[in-house]
Amino acid sequence: MEDNQAGDESSYSNSPLVTPGGIALSDSEKVKALADNQEPQFQLVTDHSVPAVIERVDEALRSYFLSPGNETQLTTPDEFHEVIIGLKVSKTPGPNRIPNRTLKHLPRRAVSLLTRILNAVLRTHHLPQTWKHTRVISVFNPGKDPALPSSYRPISLLDTIGKLFEKILLARILPVINERGLMRDEHFGFRPRHNTSLQLVRLVERITRNFGQKRLTGAVILDVVKAFDTVWIDGLLYKPTLLNFPSYIVHTISSYLRDRTFEASF
Repeated sequence: MEDNQAGDESSYSNSPLVTPGGIALSDSEKVKALADNQEPQFQLVTDHSVPAVIERVDEALRSYFLSPGNETQLTTPDEFHEVIIGLKVSKTPGPNRIPNRTLKHLPRRAVSLLTRILNAVLRTHHLPQTWKHTRVISVFNPGKDPALPSSYRPISLLDTIGKLFEKILLARILPVINERGLMRDEHFGFRPRHNTSLQLVRLVERITRNFGQKRLTGAVILDVVKAFDTVWIDGLLYKPTLLNFPSYIVHTISSYLRDRTFEASF
């Protein structure tokens, strides 16, 4: 999970951690304890409970990735510059330690060179490994036992340039979704001009209206534990192939999701 407002990274940094192997006192021991606690969340899903489905998806992806690709929608220095302008300077930088404030002061020449790099990624469908390396810091969850590694919430800080590329790629995904009506109007998360506050307003309005009409309102709320950490990558990639997404998008997403690494800090 990424949280750009990382907060105080040193929260409870002086607290020893209790691990199966003993008490972690030094910073290096604490980092290892936190990494060991988080490692299971980064494992590939290997529970092939439906072999026929797995085989069908694998075969479909192999065929899709071997087929000729369609035209790639490249970016431009102007589009890239607009993305940079929209960055918030309060965001915490990732492993490359480049803050957004620095990117906002890049000269035109640097923007043009970075645009060439982003276009090379779009053409080759291959993300540099440095963009897939995450710095994970652990923030204490209030009310929990500070001596337990599980009491700390992992916050992923991604490479700054890699996050810019994510915005460029998203700008090519959303039009396909919107043009084909693949997202319901009731969906508010991760959509332009939508946020969870508006969804709450919508819910309150619905409840208030039903109350005035003497009608009951029911709600079903699901909280899937580690939902994003347990996604079946091939199954996820299979869906846009069925929807005939531009192949360069699916190829690039595949590279983005695979072979990711992280480093833990406390």
